[in-house]
Amino acid sequence: MRILHLGKYYAPERGGIESYTRALCEWTAARGHSVAALVHQRPGVWHTTREVIGSVEVRRVACLGDPVYTPLSPTYPFELARSLKEFRPEILHLHLPNPSCFAVLASATARRLPWLVHWHSDIPADAPDWRLRFGYRAYRPFEQALLKRATAVVTTSQSYLDASAALASWRAKARVIPLGAEHVPQRTARADLWPSGDGLRLLAVGRLSHYKGFDVLIRALARVDDARLLLIGDGECAEELRAAAEKNGTSSRIRFAGTLDDETLLSAYASADAFVLPSLNRGEAFGLVLLEAMRASLPVIASAIPGSGIGDVVVEGETGLLTAPGDADALAAAIIRMRDQEWRRQLGAHGHQRWQDQFTLELSAQRWLQLYVESQR
Repeated sequence: MRILHLGKYYAPERGGIESYTRALCEWTAARGHSVAALVHQRPGVWHTTREVIGSVEVRRVACLGDPVYTPLSPTYPFELARSLKEFRPEILHLHLPNPSCFAVLASATARRLPWLVHWHSDIPADAPDWRLRFGYRAYRPFEQALLKRATAVVTTSQSYLDASAALASWRAKARVIPLGAEHVPQRTARADLWPSGDGLRLLAVGRLSHYKGFDVLIRALARVDDARLLLIGDGECAEELRAAAEKNGTSSRIRFAGTLDDETLLSAYASADAFVLPSLNRGEAFGLVLLEAMRASLPVIASAIPGSGIGDVVVEGETGLLTAPGDADALAAAIIRMRDQEWRRQLGAHGHQRWQDQFTLELSAQRWLQLYVESQR
């Protein structure tokens, strides 16, 4: 089969969607299928490039900027037409949300192919950023037109599908395929990654954006005097978070590590005592980092967000703890419970087994491969 992915970004760009897309593309290519990806350059890179990464042809289209997480690329429709002509795909795998994907609606060639819409997250109608709320009014008609034409719509959890207003009219052709994390060799733990001192080593990974709730984690850390935090990632809230740590007196117990290479990131997972995902809303649709933590046998603390897939991944009291989003006191209490080393070990072991049973890349990719086959019948 010949599969063309249309997405926002691709590795080495960081993010759960980017990591999973790369892994799925390379897994499919390794099994003899032809795979390509049409994505955007980093914002501000005004030229298009083409390369092969892990047997996957990756075309990155010039990107003027990304206001409110939306890549602006006027040449994307032209590069789509070129990819359709040169790559000759049999299936289009569309990663949403992404306005550039709407170019398929105007392409006669694209309309002759099956479209599989990979629904990574909604654009919430009550988003805190007014620009998102305003922009969605223009975005929604195109979104619904694309969903109407799609062969299948795939969400990452049943909970997210059930709660999605945007998908309400399309549940008859909806499927659930959870994300998966690939097997990796065990890495050596590195104590030098952490702030100096004693106590629990907490790990958090993600874009430093408001919806990730890292400000809540910093407030919770102020209530627990024997815990240190390694915060990996970068984003628009980086300086705000540093200022918050200075203000509440936790800066000496937090290392803002920025973006790390893959090897160092895996070593961070190997040396942590617990993993924390304090996200605030359904912008956190699934949390691939939870699978990475469970793969490393880490107990997890995550937000119990209604309508998110987090609760489909984390089993309360068995693989980790779920706390109310935005509640620093509850998060601090959960961190304190992680002081019990034997209990942490049990949670981590159960989480690792759950990852192996339900959330490996192999299991996820096999389901996608089955859907690719079905879409051509």
